Amino acid sequence: MKRLLLLAILVQIGCSQAIVQKSESSLDPRYESAVQQARHFMRDSLAASGIPGASITVSVNGAIVWSEGFGYADLEQGVPVTSETKFRVGSVSKPLTATAMALLYEEGKINLDAPVQTYVPVFPQKRYPVSLRQLSGHTAGIRHYQGTEMLLGRRFLSVEEGLSIFKDDSLLFEPGTQFSYSSYAWNLISAAIEGAGRMNFLDFMTQRVFRPLGMTNTVADYSDSLISKRARWYTRDSLEHIINARFVDNSYKWAGGGFLSTTVDLAKFGNAMLSGTLLKPQTVGMMFTSQKLKDGRETQYGIGWFIRKDKKGRLVVSHSGGSVGGTAQLLLYPDQDVVVALLVNSDRRFIHHASAIAEFFLAQ
Repeated sequence: MKRLLLLAILVQIGCSQAIVQKSESSLDPRYESAVQQARHFMRDSLAASGIPGASITVSVNGAIVWSEGFGYADLEQGVPVTSETKFRVGSVSKPLTATAMALLYEEGKINLDAPVQTYVPVFPQKRYPVSLRQLSGHTAGIRHYQGTEMLLGRRFLSVEEGLSIFKDDSLLFEPGTQFSYSSYAWNLISAAIEGAGRMNFLDFMTQRVFRPLGMTNTVADYSDSLISKRARWYTRDSLEHIINARFVDNSYKWAGGGFLSTTVDLAKFGNAMLSGTLLKPQTVGMMFTSQKLKDGRETQYGIGWFIRKDKKGRLVVSHSGGSVGGTAQLLLYPDQDVVVALLVNSDRRFIHHASAIAEFFLAQ
């Protein structure tokens, strides 16, 4: 019966009858055409992909010009997505965490090139020293997930306990010689933030990053807590039927992939990075600059951000996120002062749609 209900809802989506929840803010007439084009694109894309729900927010010149929800946050209960729906942001947690580290760097409490044991003495010494700069740029040699580790369902009671998953493993290579993406590197960064900031990591994030930026809907994805307007998570089975995603507890990786947020909050965060609201412009510039390996090759990753040029030669600073039952994309166009945040409650790949949406507004 439940399968039939889901199929009926999806048929509605496929017939372009998907629920659309508009934001309450008035539409800037300068972007009316862009919004109409982007809205049709989102409706068609959602229907074609079979993704249950999505939220999109676009900001231009520091102001939100469009924010809207599409489809369902909860298929079983028929709850529509709104601009206040909280989604798993996955690895978009990394630039959030990088901002906390950057605050401590500005205050002189963190040296990005000091050995990580300076701030995390419980982390074992390795064959080579490892720095926070290398950790934040994925050049430290710390491994990524193995096997089913991304599906962990146990509760980790502290950041230090989360280190136990990988702390005794050897480095994959000499730090600075290769780029190898690692979410566990951010576990170490969060432990360093606790050591240097003298505060619990999640408290630091709330008090020093989220609250000052008005990101009131960005929280840790506690599996045992009631969190208002949190979406449900979906995946596909072998027959391409939409099913509930597996239960996971993200407490082992808050810093690298454990936050919930809304597209509005992510747009606020993107604007803060572009405007220098929270960090000094020179600090943001450092974060937005690709790191280099020891042989001089650029990694196209700065401190918590991917750095690239698009097909039209525009600088794009971004991060995507893939989690159990969630996908995220945050795009920043610094020279055009455009921010696009896209969140969906499915692990089906959907992130490239953010770039397509950005084009409607970059053309204005």
